[in-house]
Amino acid sequence: MGKLALAAKITHVPSMYLSELPGPRHGTRQDAIDGHVEIGRRCRELGVDTIVVFDTHWLVNANYHINCAPQFEGRYTSNELPHFISNMSYGFPGNPALGQLLAKTANEMGVEALAHDRTTLAPEYGTLVPMRYMNADRHFKVVSVSALCTVHYLNDSARLGWAMRRAVEEHYDGTVAFLASGSLSHRFAQNGLAPEFAFKIWSPFLEQLDHRVVQMWQQGEWQAFCEMLPEYAAKGHGEGFMHDTAMLLGLLGWSAYDGRAEVITPYFGASGTGQINVVLPVTPQDGHAVPKAMASAAEGYTAVATRL
Repeated sequence: MGKLALAAKITHVPSMYLSELPGPRHGTRQDAIDGHVEIGRRCRELGVDTIVVFDTHWLVNANYHINCAPQFEGRYTSNELPHFISNMSYGFPGNPALGQLLAKTANEMGVEALAHDRTTLAPEYGTLVPMRYMNADRHFKVVSVSALCTVHYLNDSARLGWAMRRAVEEHYDGTVAFLASGSLSHRFAQNGLAPEFAFKIWSPFLEQLDHRVVQMWQQGEWQAFCEMLPEYAAKGHGEGFMHDTAMLLGLLGWSAYDGRAEVITPYFGASGTGQINVVLPVTPQDGHAVPKAMASAAEGYTAVATRL
């Protein structure tokens, strides 16, 4: 039996990479980088062998996909923001066996997923930026999961997360951390205004919404948050439609989760978007109660989707 050791919602803002380089942005994201280093340190302390990243920069239009090649190596330039990330080198081992196991268990639990271990598919920067700071010495194996899901239900993403926990705890011989790599509100500054909003949130509404969500997480208001997640994803311009968040909460127990968030890097603005590094403690969950809670969520999600 394996162990789910750590779960976190993390930032991956490309300005973290700019923060390393000489120029006007040098050092300006050190707090976010330090947060990643701290999460990496905790993973080492907990004996983690593999980090699984729910990556909101990996867009998919059908199924759930898992990139579990044996090795990742290359240089990356963002097609979205090439003036922020250009020719960034990366390298770390993958974990084909775990990736296949995650997909197998998800399929057995009714969530269609495909694992890709013989592929030239490279990770996106939702995976690459965190691994730059958490895994610079290539200590951890890495598996990347598609989380920019264009035609998927959030409750299915929650079920995927729960299936992955079952895969690790019931079938894997090792210790795993899961990261939801994506922002809170994700309304970028309007074209031409990006420099003005480099360290700000796009609107007071979105900023207050994000602060209330962080407060809910710290106070353990998971039932209320899970109920509001579809509208938060839509009205808060959630990155990847917040499928990474649904996956992470599914992993932790969905509305039955009883942990309280620990903020590692306090909430900050980046190009209009709301960002944070926060650890969600892993707590024991009833294997019967969680699927029941997810099933009841499906009806509510359908009603919300109709209203939106």
